[in-house]
Amino acid sequence: MGRILFAVWVLLLPLAASATSEVYPFDTAADQERFRTLISELRCPKCQNQNIADSNAPIAKDMRDEVYRMLRQGATNQQVTDALVGRFGEFVLYKPGFDERTALLWATPLIAVLGGVLVVIGIVIRGRRRDPSESSLSDAERRRAEQLLEDRDDGA
Repeated sequence: MGRILFAVWVLLLPLAASATSEVYPFDTAADQERFRTLISELRCPKCQNQNIADSNAPIAKDMRDEVYRMLRQGATNQQVTDALVGRFGEFVLYKPGFDERTALLWATPLIAVLGGVLVVIGIVIRGRRRDPSESSLSDAERRRAEQLLEDRDDGA
């Protein structure tokens, strides 16, 4: 039993070593909270959809270091964001600003919801227009269906 525990410990040791996180010391809890907020709101340019707080990419570490450095120098959140956007582009923002380039991005959810509402309204209106006494079967088809049902009942 001791050998198994030792083997598991040896196998898991590298995982524990890689799980160590960087420590960014701040003078106040408010500065530390600003740092956490900024790094969770900025996207890693290398990762598909991961913020720089969660990314292990070297570029994300460089970005975290830059945010830390700028905050220690007294930069505002907007100055930090502007500096990183200037360096990496608007891709690093999860919520890009509204302008002519991003208008479709911001309008797409509204367009999708309105389209869905129009489809539902169309279905409801079409359903109300249909006369319930109208049958989609002709007289000959109805007689044939009745005959088949009678034949089935007779055979049972």
